[in-house]
Amino acid sequence: MAFWTYILKCADGKYYTGHTDDLERRYAEHLHGGYCAFTSKRRPVELVWCSEFPTRYEALDCEIKVGKWSRAKKEALMSGDWPKLSWYARPPRERVSTSLDTNGV
Repeated sequence: MAFWTYILKCADGKYYTGHTDDLERRYAEHLHGGYCAFTSKRRPVELVWCSEFPTRYEALDCEIKVGKWSRAKKEALMSGDWPKLSWYARPPRERVSTSLDTNGV
């Protein structure tokens, strides 16, 4: 049995992160409304990212980690931009700015 971690983009632009053992069913529940207070108020929703895991524990662990990420870091994950994801994974004080060659100054 497969398990999934997923990210939905809500109509108001916010992201919702969840996990399930039936991605198709769970997505349909989010679309219908009434199954999740957060997404029910923000329909329609769009599935923007998902990843499969062999166990529920791994899917839940991923949901918890990704759910705490910043919007920018989630968007880097969704686009598969690994250098940007790695950059956002560093603490802000360790990120070297390339903007206008100011190096963060």
